[in-house]
Amino acid sequence: MSLLSSPLAPAGRPEAGAVITKAVIRAADALGVTARLLAEVIGVSEASVSRMRKADYTLDAGSKPFELAVLFVRLFRALDAIVGGDAAAARAWMQAENTALGGIPAQRIRTISGLVDVIAYLDARRARV
Repeated sequence: MSLLSSPLAPAGRPEAGAVITKAVIRAADALGVTARLLAEVIGVSEASVSRMRKADYTLDAGSKPFELAVLFVRLFRALDAIVGGDAAAARAWMQAENTALGGIPAQRIRTISGLVDVIAYLDARRARV
């Protein structure tokens, strides 16, 4: 196995692509996001998401899908902090109508602007004083 195909960087640290790929799959699972929706959000095929789940495909650091996956993980982390780690509450929030967002978060995140809007909303809720 060459160093380029290894999931570990030279210093024994995990490669960014492998870390984000694993994180985005875990976040999607925790939020009840389907492979189809995740594929739409991060801009890959549904088959690629399936390969990501099996660790047969890793997002390339710096690619657009990688950047969108980072945003999706950020959404998860913000929502997880707000609901105190309650996965059921996070899943319910993703599927509920939200008047402040003008729709259902799981539907809004299908576009980049919607994903950014949902993150901004969550960040604003999290930073309340």
